[in-house]
Amino acid sequence: MSGDRKLPTERSSSNEVDAFLQKVAAAPTVRAPGQRGRLLFGIDATASREPTWDLACQLQAEMFAETKNLGGLEIQLCFYRGFRELRASPWLTSSDELIRRMVKVRCLAGQTQIGRILRHTIKETKARKVNALVFVGDVVEEDVDALGHLAGQLGLVGTPAFIFHEGGEPISRRAFQQVAKLSGGAYCSFDAGSARQLRELLTAVAVFSAGGRLALQDYGKRHGGKVLQLTDQLHGRR
Repeated sequence: MSGDRKLPTERSSSNEVDAFLQKVAAAPTVRAPGQRGRLLFGIDATASREPTWDLACQLQAEMFAETKNLGGLEIQLCFYRGFRELRASPWLTSSDELIRRMVKVRCLAGQTQIGRILRHTIKETKARKVNALVFVGDVVEEDVDALGHLAGQLGLVGTPAFIFHEGGEPISRRAFQQVAKLSGGAYCSFDAGSARQLRELLTAVAVFSAGGRLALQDYGKRHGGKVLQLTDQLHGRR
């Protein structure tokens, strides 16, 4: 990977963040009584993602911490890199274990395999409900129509995809937006300077996965920021 690669500088607009959070709040969540929420965390681990991989690792503990009082959360880490390498962890309930696995990953050059992550998510949620897919990546190098078909299948089984797009490259942006829309999820871009915003948005999805809309509303009241703007819209929803 070239050592002079510039990090993206464009940050998500306030309107884009607000729209993302509104879509999180509007997405359906189904969790059987007594079961933890389940979130599949898909990540592009190709070479272009190396500068911000450590950032992704740092955000995981807080996602878990916010869901402990909601019955907890199970997260499965799924990443691709290199030549058709796709790996998925067991379903984890410990932030320490998730971080331990993530810090061992080294980014390798290769093409995107987003379709394989979508197919894996469909398979997992058919076996046992996955409340949400979070995907973090920077480019799309696959057939957009094929990805749209898979995203539509996710929508049919009720597993929304929440896309976090690093950098906002225009062609990839349109593809990611379609995947999010067809699955019933939401899209938001971020950059290396928006760690606080990314943490807030990732945690909002985790809270939603574990406890639904009312839990997300309570999280907004306690933490303020962009999530707080949802409270009026969420009032009276179940």
